[in-house]
Amino acid sequence: MLATMGYITPEITGKFPGYLSPSAGLKFADVPNGLAAISKVPAAGWGQILAYMAFCEVSQDQSAGTPAAAGDFGFKVLTASDPEAKKTKLAAELANGRLAMMAIIGMFFQ
Repeated sequence: MLATMGYITPEITGKFPGYLSPSAGLKFADVPNGLAAISKVPAAGWGQILAYMAFCEVSQDQSAGTPAAAGDFGFKVLTASDPEAKKTKLAAELANGRLAMMAIIGMFFQ
């Protein structure tokens, strides 16, 4: 769902001023949305993205004996005392997630 908003927002509000890569002379405004951005971002930028992703994965404590489940950040939006209401909310969230995935795929190939 955030990917869909991340695609739409720069189109509406504009992009950051300044340089994405001063050494390459690449400004934020020069990077298009969608799949065309893959070839515009320098290799060092992709390296930074991958390094940050690895840091986020490694910093998660998922060792044996940890009581928290993966992805459980203690933000209980979809909790309900009624099991049927919880089941309905979870199904709606799943449907919204699937719709957002189809939306971003449509935007990529538009």
